[in-house]
Amino acid sequence: MRTILTSVLPILISCLLISCGGDESSTADTSTTGKDIDIPDLLKRPEALQNAAEWDKTQSGYMQMSSTLRLDDAQAIEPRITLAKIFVNEARVTGEHGHYYPAALKMLDEALELNHDGPRDTNLEFDALATKAGVQLSQHDFKEALATAKQAVSINPYNAQVYGAVVDAHVELGDYPAAIAAADKMNEIRPDLRSYSRVSYLREIHGDVDGAIEAMKRAVNAGAPGYESTAWARLTLGELYHRYGQPEDAAAQYKTILQERPNYPFAIAAQAELAMDREDYEEAERLLIEAKNIIPEVGYYIDLAELYTIQGRDEEAQALKEEILVMLQEDVDSGHNMDMEYAALYRDQYEDYDKALDYMLKEYQVRPNNIDVNRMLASIYLKRGDTAKAKEHLSKAQVTESKHPELQELEAALAK
Repeated sequence: MRTILTSVLPILISCLLISCGGDESSTADTSTTGKDIDIPDLLKRPEALQNAAEWDKTQSGYMQMSSTLRLDDAQAIEPRITLAKIFVNEARVTGEHGHYYPAALKMLDEALELNHDGPRDTNLEFDALATKAGVQLSQHDFKEALATAKQAVSINPYNAQVYGAVVDAHVELGDYPAAIAAADKMNEIRPDLRSYSRVSYLREIHGDVDGAIEAMKRAVNAGAPGYESTAWARLTLGELYHRYGQPEDAAAQYKTILQERPNYPFAIAAQAELAMDREDYEEAERLLIEAKNIIPEVGYYIDLAELYTIQGRDEEAQALKEEILVMLQEDVDSGHNMDMEYAALYRDQYEDYDKALDYMLKEYQVRPNNIDVNRMLASIYLKRGDTAKAKEHLSKAQVTESKHPELQELEAALAK
């Protein structure tokens, strides 16, 4: 059911879970050396997420790093990097991307500038660059992410984490051989949850569904129960089962996630997708509302709008579509490239295929070799009745021999 998926990669799936404290959002300004220290706020988590395994550590880590900058050393580099990692993790957990990703970039850019101006510490420079590459990936700035990650690799070619960013960037840009080479290097250095996750995704891209499932099982087993990174890996495993026709196995994974990490909204929304498949619309609506009340994830609003459309609840669907457009614009305003999300929205919700095409062609100019981009273009061209262009992009989407169900559907439709 999920209509917007620009990347199913678990980007920097296991970010450092050190962290933090703070109340509602108000930027803190303090002066220690005659210069104000502007530290972005740690937002209070929704009540449903406050009992998560890492939240206490998150709050205490934030307070410790902030106090170091405010009271001890306003020019300190390492606390800024740690705060950035905290913000990245909170973006993933809470869905507050518009606040946390710019906050992380602010801290990282300050850290890099201070390191450049003072005695250069290559270890800190590497850490800041590797973290920044992850944020750029999350903002869908794939070319810059790759450049940043390569800069980090030039400093330290023996760190597995940064190769994860290299893998992700190459995948998004459609350079799959380079992604495989980086994933091999990553697994050679450190086989863990993050590296197994990349192997899984690359196997799926190349049509090895069983191998993808096996690798993601290894990722899950490498993680600690209850932590967000483990829940995300198990969610991805469930999505693999769901995507390739094993809904009972998917349901079992989602159930386990919610036992280990109650109120995990992504698992709740995934259960809603299974309910939609069963045409249990009442249960699907209940679950989607539950998920969106925990975090403001745009995908939940899109799925709910689709559900209302199916049920003929057009006024409610239209109200949600208007909310979705506002949410997408807020992401754009915070530096997030949302062209593919807009394209999917106009294709699926508004059936405005011309507008969808306009957005997708902008994305295609940036990454013409990405199979997901070409799959989306093939779908839009088919809906516009341009079968020649649809076949052209379908061919490009099939270069890795992916078995994605939508590819199979497009191939069948174009064979008629």
